[in-house]
Amino acid sequence: MTGIRLHAPRPGWSVDADVVVVGSGVAGLTVALRCAAAGAKVTVVTKALLDDGSTRWAQGGIAAALGEGDTPEQHLDDTLVAGAGLCDEEAVRALVTEGPDAVRRLIATGARFDTDAGTGAILLTREGGHHRSRIAHAGGDATGAEISRALVGAVRAAGIETIEHALVLDLLKDADGRAAGVTLHVMGEGERDGVGAVRARAVVLATGGMGQVFSATTNPAVSTGDGVALALRAGAEVSDLEFVQFHPTVLWLGPDAEGQQPLVSEAVRGEGAHLVDANGHRFMVGAHELAELAPRDIVAKGIMRRMQELGAPHMYLDARHFGAQMWEHRFPTILAACRAHGIDPVTEPIPVAPAAHYASGGVRTDLVGRSSVPGLYACGEVACTGVHGANRLASNSLLEGLVFAERIAADVTEVLREAGAPARPAATGTDTGAGAVLAGPKARLEIQRIMTEGAGVLRSGESLARAAAELARIDDDAAAALEAPGTESWEATNLLLVARVLVAAALRREETRGCHWREDAPDRDDAWRRHLLVTLRPDRTLAVSTTETAAFPPAAAPTPHPPTNGAHPRSTT
Repeated sequence: MTGIRLHAPRPGWSVDADVVVVGSGVAGLTVALRCAAAGAKVTVVTKALLDDGSTRWAQGGIAAALGEGDTPEQHLDDTLVAGAGLCDEEAVRALVTEGPDAVRRLIATGARFDTDAGTGAILLTREGGHHRSRIAHAGGDATGAEISRALVGAVRAAGIETIEHALVLDLLKDADGRAAGVTLHVMGEGERDGVGAVRARAVVLATGGMGQVFSATTNPAVSTGDGVALALRAGAEVSDLEFVQFHPTVLWLGPDAEGQQPLVSEAVRGEGAHLVDANGHRFMVGAHELAELAPRDIVAKGIMRRMQELGAPHMYLDARHFGAQMWEHRFPTILAACRAHGIDPVTEPIPVAPAAHYASGGVRTDLVGRSSVPGLYACGEVACTGVHGANRLASNSLLEGLVFAERIAADVTEVLREAGAPARPAATGTDTGAGAVLAGPKARLEIQRIMTEGAGVLRSGESLARAAAELARIDDDAAAALEAPGTESWEATNLLLVARVLVAAALRREETRGCHWREDAPDRDDAWRRHLLVTLRPDRTLAVSTTETAAFPPAAAPTPHPPTNGAHPRSTT
């Protein structure tokens, strides 16, 4: 079965590879480098330029037990607490035990982290949810940019084939239903343009997040959920998409601000900045033992509660006590962003409010990145490995990308060694009758409005049901009136699909847990200490089921069981 496909022209060109990696952040480029080093022919497909993904925007750093007195066990404990009972402990253990050496290999690749001028030791700081200083950073607050620089340089030096400005469309499969490549659309003119195909023996999705499904986000414009949508259309399971992390401290640019918003890193609070209201009151003190350094979901909720109490559109982050020198050397990127918007954090508090930041859920994988579709892997923010649970611990995302990229590369190269001749895709065209396409920018803005109003930081059964109905109407309209295919339409189609899945899962989870906050179900209910799995049926309706426990079942064997107490029967949407 080839699955549901986007409405698109047949590929006019094709290339062959052993492995195609879709995405060029820390996860994708690490997979590409490791596979190429093992002798595989790798093609990297990326939506913009190689260094234009989410990785380059990461400010705070990368978490690992690198400091004196710190241990992987302590890192594990902090991760499990932040994940609110839904982390897969085996996945977290892999992350924290393999993480330190993975960071050292990243340094060997060329990444330069900030070090002590006297000893040469890596400087480490704290962020929310961490009880130890274990966040390595670069360029003060430009960690992602430095990691991206090093990995992009290594990929170019290795001569790995890259296809830039390419929007991935759909998965190709062979006659046995195994991944056999992808179709993609190259935007612009050059050696290749228009719709084409990369035929490969393994496909690795590393497409990043889906923050653009909301009106305000820290994610770049390319983060439209393309990997999750592709996987769903191909028949893969997606899990925990209701757990969208809203970063507590995003620069507030006004009530009508849309698109990518400037992030004010958690590291600013890690260095001692205070959250205050307009009266200067530190409202997080007493709300949690770590105050401003509580896990992100708790800080975001604290900010939202105080905003509601005061009828205020934002709160403030006060770091005036840092002084100009610290701002200029430790946080030059944030300082420049604030000043560009008329705010000088050296002399005034920074207006901040939560905005969509990170998807803890995604394509469900096992411990080596395999999805429920043979030959299809997922890594980084597009994946749901079980590491983050209901709420990602600060700065674990870059580490997850590194560790699980290395695990994927090891599995892929082993499979390639054992496999015979590559299978041919069952078809290299797209089924023009199998999927709906939207009208582009108008639909995108409408989806973002619906999601912001109905499925944002504060949700309820009523708001989610209203969002589900409005999304269903858009989907019906799209199916009834097929538009001409194009980049904006394909992106809007992807956004609609991931929005439908997110809302269906959030509506089904009738509790508050981690970064999923239901105003009509404000307490945690451990009958829900399990994962939601979603698949897309051939008729484009969603099938929603639950796991038996907080651990994932094997990647190839979905387990659609309800909670054991029977309080929340299994249902489909």
